[in-house]
Amino acid sequence: MSDATEQAKSLKVTAHGAAMQDRCVPQEVPVAFVYDGTTHAVMMASPTNLEDFAVGFSFTEGIIASPGEIESLEVVEQSAGIELRMWLAPHRRHELIARRRRLAGPTGCGLCGVESLDAALASPPSVARSTYAVTAGDVSLAMASLAPAQGLNQRTRAVHGVGFWTKEQGLVAAAEDVGRHNALDKLIGGLRRNGVDSSAGVVLLSSRVSVEMVQKTATAGIPILVAVSAPTALALQTADRAGLTLIAVARADGFEVFTHGHRVSDLPSGHTNSKSLSGHAA
Repeated sequence: MSDATEQAKSLKVTAHGAAMQDRCVPQEVPVAFVYDGTTHAVMMASPTNLEDFAVGFSFTEGIIASPGEIESLEVVEQSAGIELRMWLAPHRRHELIARRRRLAGPTGCGLCGVESLDAALASPPSVARSTYAVTAGDVSLAMASLAPAQGLNQRTRAVHGVGFWTKEQGLVAAAEDVGRHNALDKLIGGLRRNGVDSSAGVVLLSSRVSVEMVQKTATAGIPILVAVSAPTALALQTADRAGLTLIAVARADGFEVFTHGHRVSDLPSGHTNSKSLSGHAA
């Protein structure tokens, strides 16, 4: 499915009247993750960067630890959607059989179908040891680089964008999807497939910060997350525990640092050593 959009007709109504117009809208299709012949998950997603999506989802879900543990990967279009057919290395195959579960993820949902409440609230790997740091100017430059890379959103105004930015290279990679967590999986999958050191950079989000966005970022070993919108309370608590620097409400006129502000090196004195700036206990 090569085209991620289609044309639709709409009636645009303004104070001056009404007129028919063409509107570019994003595709949204079921994407099934099939491991060793068995469907493990079905997510509603944009039909783009599907190999990256397969690797990123498999990694952030703990099904693989590296792309090499997927022995083969095939993207197969079906009448009802797309199957990402993967065959795993034997040890991963056996682990997956032991923890087999199914989930169905509607747009915007990243935790549907987990096995228990404890699994939904599991702490991700810690990035507390990371010494990577940025300046306030870096944060502004990074966020300014994301919007121009969101070609699909420029056409539709209906998808989320994510990016990975470093001080040395600027915007290294970007991904888009109708689901924000899908976009992040695609980004992480692309970084892993291309051997990018994700521990020395920043994740950028065009969306709000929900808990799964923090969990996936920390799982990828990325120490700083910057978003244009606000975080949830659970996202803050999870970022605190993971040692992740969470910066949100990042706009042209500034941003808000919520957790582990020591990684923003030029914060005013007295704030840089604060772990949780949000009032939540670590």
